[in-house]
Amino acid sequence: MTEIQRLRCGWAGSDPLYVSYHDLEWGEPVHDDRLLFEFLILEGAQAGLSWITILRKRPAYRAAFAGFDPEQVARFGEGDLARLLADPGVVRNRLKLNSAISNARSFLAVQQEFGSFDSYLWRFVDGVPRQNAWRSLSEVPASTSTSDALSRDLKRRGFNFVGSTICYAFMQAVGMVNDHTVDCFRWSELGGTLP
Repeated sequence: MTEIQRLRCGWAGSDPLYVSYHDLEWGEPVHDDRLLFEFLILEGAQAGLSWITILRKRPAYRAAFAGFDPEQVARFGEGDLARLLADPGVVRNRLKLNSAISNARSFLAVQQEFGSFDSYLWRFVDGVPRQNAWRSLSEVPASTSTSDALSRDLKRRGFNFVGSTICYAFMQAVGMVNDHTVDCFRWSELGGTLP
């Protein structure tokens, strides 16, 4: 099948960065703690902005946040915060940047309690991606009872910028749910089947 024949979710558009993200990452189940931490921080940074803005800043985020190593980020202090606030490559919002640092500390606490963030996170879907069968983007919810539960639990554990809508976007990104539309070639690749 040629690129032109491939049908994608409508949000993927034609920007090569967005298309690549859609085709290779979005909805692919993630079980690597470092990558889960990266998505958690990036989804929080995205609040109020477009995801393409964050994708374009992703390389700068990786450099600024020590390759998204939660142990290193958890040790960031005032000097690091000042450095981040001066970095045009990241979203220079003090609340979001402070949140990323404090979330790293909460992330480590979850790892210590559950053995990995992956073990903690995937319990919310019983370890198996939820398979949806949306026919159009308008059917895809902004949040669900599962993202509500995840949001509540993360907040209880000290995380910030983890409202239910952010949590659902995170769940979609890391493949806890398959929210590709049924006409998208990735839907069936990620396990979607019609009854």
